[in-house]
Amino acid sequence: MPERDAAAPEAVAAQVLHLLRTTGALLEGHFLLSSGLHSDRYVQCARLLQYPPHAEALGRWLAARFAGAAVRAVVSPALGGILIGHEVARALGARALFGEREAGVMTLRRGLELQPGERVLVVEDVITTGGSVREVLALVARHGGEAVGVGAILDRSGGQVRFAVPLHALATLEVPVYSPQDCPLCRQGRPLSKPGSRQR
Repeated sequence: MPERDAAAPEAVAAQVLHLLRTTGALLEGHFLLSSGLHSDRYVQCARLLQYPPHAEALGRWLAARFAGAAVRAVVSPALGGILIGHEVARALGARALFGEREAGVMTLRRGLELQPGERVLVVEDVITTGGSVREVLALVARHGGEAVGVGAILDRSGGQVRFAVPLHALATLEVPVYSPQDCPLCRQGRPLSKPGSRQR
């Protein structure tokens, strides 16, 4: 079980990558990402977050990066960001909300609401292109919330993704991605898997 106290970012990053590997969350193959791109590796954080002590520790570590931001609500994209968003909200003493796509638009449903001016942290499990996070940031803006940052367990863009608010990821992993037209895995005839939660 990981240490629960906040530690140096380098130590946390090493622990996160260790947990991803030991829980079988870091997969190898030929994958269709939610962005529509292809990759030879996929991070299935559900395999890591199925262990509540791990989820709690990750939430505490991520919350520590935003301890002074006066966050009142955490909003995550469904489905992947819900568990880690809930743990971050718990650690910050904030509410935990999630957005769902309705007719292709990220929306608050099930009676969930943001108050005008409410300080919001957007939390995702894994960031690749940042598309889902941008949809949630747009949702927050439509509801009059004030986005103060973005948090993630893993940034698999290698630090290339940028937002209009600060991004803090517990670990960074640079994984090549390919368009379907230029994918070497497709040319090799390797079967394509669709492990993500977003339906395309």
